[in-house]
Amino acid sequence: MTVFNVGDQVEVLDETISGIVQAKDGDVITVITSEGFSLEYSSKELVKVEGGISVTNFEAVQGIKDKERSKKKSIRILKPKERNAPKMEVDLHINQLVKSAKGLSNFDMLNIQLDTAKRQLHFAMDKRIQKIVFIHGVGEGVLKEELYYLFRKYENVKFYDADYQKYGLGATEVYIFQNT
Repeated sequence: MTVFNVGDQVEVLDETISGIVQAKDGDVITVITSEGFSLEYSSKELVKVEGGISVTNFEAVQGIKDKERSKKKSIRILKPKERNAPKMEVDLHINQLVKSAKGLSNFDMLNIQLDTAKRQLHFAMDKRIQKIVFIHGVGEGVLKEELYYLFRKYENVKFYDADYQKYGLGATEVYIFQNT
């Protein structure tokens, strides 16, 4: 690890910035650029320039490797609940499907919502997506009943209320059996 002193000429590894060390506070080094800006860097981000000669490619590569090594690689581990979460959500609220519901009758809105549900269900079947959540809202339950009627037409589909904690009562989860 390189030791930096006040007055040392330095360059920044990943940027085209060079300057002189003005202050040192632990691992944080303050550099004054030739334009007069005062910038702070970690000592791992800097390379000393000695005798006016810039850093060689080998030194630069070594510095970058040291910098990458210092970064901790975090791998997010999914909880069993998250692993089983649906891959696809379809919001059937009419304001999500059309720009304006102005002038549409309830019948028209219901047909748009059902067409969207059917199209997304077929898309999931084609792409072999196993779980879909259709968000229909609570309302009077008309859309929910129509969706249930639609889902009953398919032999390879099982449907049930979606996760209450996440969606409340206004969503239905559909499981598509793949090998039928």
